[in-house]
Amino acid sequence: MDAFLQTDLSAVVEGINAVWVLTVTFLIFFMHAGFAMLEAGQVRSKNVANQLTKNLLTWSIGVIVFFLVGAGVSNLVAGAGFADSFAYMNGGSAAWIDWLFGAVFAMTAATIVSGAVAGRAKLRAYVTYTVLLAAVIYPVVVGFTWAGGFLDAMGFHDFAGGMIVHGMGGIAGLTAAWVIGPRMDRFNDDGTANVIPGHSLTFAVLGTLILAFGWYGFNVGTAAAPLAEGGSELADFAYVGRVALVTTLGMAAGAIGAAGVALLKTGKVDTLYVANGLLAGLVGITGVADAIVWPGALALGLLAGAQLPLVFEFVEKRLRIDDVCAVFPVHGSAGIMGVVLFPFFAVDGFSVGQLVTQVVGAGVIAIWTVAATALVFGGIRVLGEARVTPEHEREGLDTSEHGVDTYPEFGQPEGPVTDAAGVRTDGGVIGASDEYSTAEGENE
Repeated sequence: MDAFLQTDLSAVVEGINAVWVLTVTFLIFFMHAGFAMLEAGQVRSKNVANQLTKNLLTWSIGVIVFFLVGAGVSNLVAGAGFADSFAYMNGGSAAWIDWLFGAVFAMTAATIVSGAVAGRAKLRAYVTYTVLLAAVIYPVVVGFTWAGGFLDAMGFHDFAGGMIVHGMGGIAGLTAAWVIGPRMDRFNDDGTANVIPGHSLTFAVLGTLILAFGWYGFNVGTAAAPLAEGGSELADFAYVGRVALVTTLGMAAGAIGAAGVALLKTGKVDTLYVANGLLAGLVGITGVADAIVWPGALALGLLAGAQLPLVFEFVEKRLRIDDVCAVFPVHGSAGIMGVVLFPFFAVDGFSVGQLVTQVVGAGVIAIWTVAATALVFGGIRVLGEARVTPEHEREGLDTSEHGVDTYPEFGQPEGPVTDAAGVRTDGGVIGASDEYSTAEGENE
């Protein structure tokens, strides 16, 4: 009877833990809706369908590649044998759940890059890079760290991917944008920058809030295994309250930090800076959310948000790199800052050794990501396949790459057109069945 109860209890614990991991995995997957809205809102209306298509294909292609190749590569890099590295493919329910939890992190890193190269990258170039990122570039980073590689052995601390996922994605996006080059008319000959505003601030803010919602799965979800046998204590779930608290405070402080710096610089509170500052605050505490308390969350969130306008201006005006959706200041520099400053806010106290480890870890990930991304996009550029033609860029990628018009009602009128007096300007006669419009405008 005791054996039966013990077996039954094991099944209950395993089942509840599996449901928890799957639930937070689905929550992280929903972040792709946030990325889609955030990025679509920050591009011109003539490029919205292209951006949405890239988001869809990032998941659809990337997750298959990560299953067939990427997850196994992570294990190989960490030192496992070939058979053990790919055992998850036939490993049963628990192994597949673990793989899926890792896959949504991988696809988050992949989709970050699409925002940096918006408006001029060929779809085939972006998809090619996504395949290689899911198969090799991101898995190597995981192999160094979470899978048990040398950075993990050194004690590199990255709780939920502040550097491994977001920092890596932001650095990759910046590198890709540098290799491909800026959008037409983004910079003048004298080095000054022209603003090319996104078409929908509403979409951008909606995407931000969806991402913030999904981030609870990212951070709180990493505090997995709610139940454990053999006692009344919750397993790793014991510190879930701390993780939830610092995640909340970090995002709030990030928005305030970005708003404050924008106000000091321009005298106005830029809405997009506030939105992206909120995300930068989340990135800043993602790598350390398990080992800091609320003062650290407020400080890191404020710093991550405050650096956003400054780093964006540096990338734009000094480096002259066209990072359309500000993926480097939101994900890259904020992710680096969070893990590097971790020893100053850790609950266990400051350690010089930990600081050195954090700097080395961030440096290794950054060097690998820059080198691999530059190699891939550099090769694609040499082949002449990196970006669309000037004509297609002017026309918009929705038309040239997909043959669609995202907002046909706001483009050129399709039916008979009348002037202010109601007289048709095309020489025809208005009949009772005619559809006509006086709308004017250009879909860009």
